[in-house]
Amino acid sequence: DISALPLTEAAKFFKHAKESKDANDVVVQLCSEILARLQFLSDTGLEYLSLDRPASTLSGGETQRIRLASQLGSGLTGVLYVLDEPSIGLHPRDNSKLISALERLRDAGNSVVVVEHDSETIRAADEIIELGPGAGENGGRLIAQGSLQDIINTKDSVSGPFLSGKSQPHRPNKRRKPSKQNQLELRGASLHNLQNVDVSIPLGLFVCVTGVSGSGKSTLINETLYPALFEHLNPNSKRRPASLESISGLELIDKVISVDQSPIGRTPRSNPATYTGVFGTIRELFAKVPEARARGYSAGRFSFNVKGGRCERCRGGGLISIDMHFLPDLYLECPVCGGRRYNRDTLEIKYRGLNIAQVLDLQVSEALQIFKNVPAAQKRLQSLVNVGLGYLKLGQSATTLSGGEAQRVKLASELAKQQTGKTLYLLDEPTTGLHPIDIDKLLLALHSLVDGGNTVIVIEHNQDVLASCDWIIDLGPEGGSAGGKLVAQGSPEEVARCKGSHTGRYLKTVI
Repeated sequence: DISALPLTEAAKFFKHAKESKDANDVVVQLCSEILARLQFLSDTGLEYLSLDRPASTLSGGETQRIRLASQLGSGLTGVLYVLDEPSIGLHPRDNSKLISALERLRDAGNSVVVVEHDSETIRAADEIIELGPGAGENGGRLIAQGSLQDIINTKDSVSGPFLSGKSQPHRPNKRRKPSKQNQLELRGASLHNLQNVDVSIPLGLFVCVTGVSGSGKSTLINETLYPALFEHLNPNSKRRPASLESISGLELIDKVISVDQSPIGRTPRSNPATYTGVFGTIRELFAKVPEARARGYSAGRFSFNVKGGRCERCRGGGLISIDMHFLPDLYLECPVCGGRRYNRDTLEIKYRGLNIAQVLDLQVSEALQIFKNVPAAQKRLQSLVNVGLGYLKLGQSATTLSGGEAQRVKLASELAKQQTGKTLYLLDEPTTGLHPIDIDKLLLALHSLVDGGNTVIVIEHNQDVLASCDWIIDLGPEGGSAGGKLVAQGSPEEVARCKGSHTGRYLKTVI
């Protein structure tokens, strides 16, 4: 079945068919067109995919690059292309392919606008526009515009110091060392393209799993390791470990937490305050206000999910849902409460001069100042600030959060909990959508988890994260059927010295 072959193998098949002695003019022309399209896909770093790969299994970055490949073959000119983080999920080895593809679109007479944090992509741009200086209400201003050197020379530029090399995200003074008695041992991992992989994962360290796109990173961690740990910790679960001969060291872990980028809620009712649990503490504080006690209000009065204190027109949602039949539902501001969620009587109760709706409208950093003397609230709010989410509003709808923001809200929720010291945290591309300043905050948060005796395993390509971790597991050497092998493992310095590692070659430039 040709469609089941990786693109590189499919290209060989059609090239052979084109050059065959039996090939007529029609076959030659068809094969040429097919080869051109396969080349466009390869040019965007997707040579490891097969033609019959279900669309539902593709990542957002892969889907975007497939669409980009289709435009490369269209031959259109005078088109404005807008791409949002096209480097997501790309190893630095493949970044050059993506940049070349974008330059080909430009050279064909098109305009290409890219929203991006990747330094290599930024350096390749003809014109750079930097917005900021902060996020949320602290941003939205034009900080700098011009060439790379113009950005570097702008004093107010937040990106300039990182682009010039003067600044870099957090690097530890000393790397933690692995212990032979404190490891997970996986033997015979063979799901998808994993080729009977044996790997040791040291516990109590900050571990990065890396490799080129399609090398088997997610298969090893999300589809093999996580199910095995979950089944061990939850014997009655239906989740079963994937193809794996054996795994040892499970008794060293008492909890496994996968911090992914799925939404923290699928309705406007879900928000950072409810997800982290800080809203419960805030409602209890409002219930203790003298005026609330005099009226007999309990903490439930300040919930927008139950009758009593909420606006009944929107049932505490602040928005009215309009069914658009064949289109997504439309949400409009409630005409009764004006989006404040609560009825008039509830809004008359104030804590430090603010009613409950005004508190939900505070940025996390502002709320931290209001509740800094309330330990239960302060700890949760501080954890959100520590992962770079101080700009979010407490009551900001979960549906407006990006995947990266949702992941960091989940991470903040875990940071605020009591640590056991034997927890394993799994994160997949946590730097998605993050500026180097935010990566610095993220790294500090992850290192704090490890300092508590826990283990953090991150699937990542970002070179600053790899340079900051204690241990690297590098898969490859290529993607698809040419990957799925353990190429190198060890400290960043040890991997950088490995000649067969694509990751090591790029690590040399940052460590």
